Amino acid sequence: QLGVRAEGAHLSASRSSRIGRDGLALDVRTERTVTIMADGRERTIRTNAATVREAVAESGVTLRGQDTTSVHPDSFPRDGQTVTVMRITGTREVREEQIPFDVERTEDPTLFRGTEVVVHAGQAGVRRVTYTVRTVNGVKQRPKRVGSEVVREPQKRVIKVGTKQMPMSVAGADGLNWSSLAHCESGGRPGAVDPSGTYGGLYQFDTRTWQGLGGSGRPQDAPAAEQTFRAKKLYVQRGASPWPHCGSRL
Repeated sequence: QLGVRAEGAHLSASRSSRIGRDGLALDVRTERTVTIMADGRERTIRTNAATVREAVAESGVTLRGQDTTSVHPDSFPRDGQTVTVMRITGTREVREEQIPFDVERTEDPTLFRGTEVVVHAGQAGVRRVTYTVRTVNGVKQRPKRVGSEVVREPQKRVIKVGTKQMPMSVAGADGLNWSSLAHCESGGRPGAVDPSGTYGGLYQFDTRTWQGLGGSGRPQDAPAAEQTFRAKKLYVQRGASPWPHCGSRL
């Protein structure tokens, strides 16, 4: 009498139930055609299932672990609908990643302009990051970050930057051919270092002599003008003797 096709339908009450004076609440689910795609096979069934999950089970396909369907498994299956089963496997990966350190540069009036001295080299921190890696129907998905913890905090790099005006003149040494001496000692390269690693810069200072003349750090890291200034100071103290092979070029 309701005009609903009863064949294959699910009724929430028995067909023989009596209808009282207050009526009868009745849930009717008619049969629908649903196609299930799973594991490379297509299964088309007639079903009166209340959920996609039930329809999948009726087709003989079992959902395991993280498996799901292309539509919500608890949604109502529609007539003519195609549902794809997604086989999902998942693992967790823990990776250690670097945390970059900051660089702090502070002016130092005791250092000449162009001079930079690294007070603290700095150290990258370490972060332990957890990712989930899923494979859906054999296709690996992009890892998803789900958590992290800092294992080691980064330590900043501290650099002193010189602001002191570089003096150019040293009485008793200004008129000499410093360019010729530099070319002979180092090929005119401010960053030159000898094969032993002992001598560096335009005039091949050793570090002890360089620092004794007021220099900071290594001579090969200082500006060319500062190297020449300190070479002049060394000449005033010791003449050309620090350069036994090239001193005659002065």
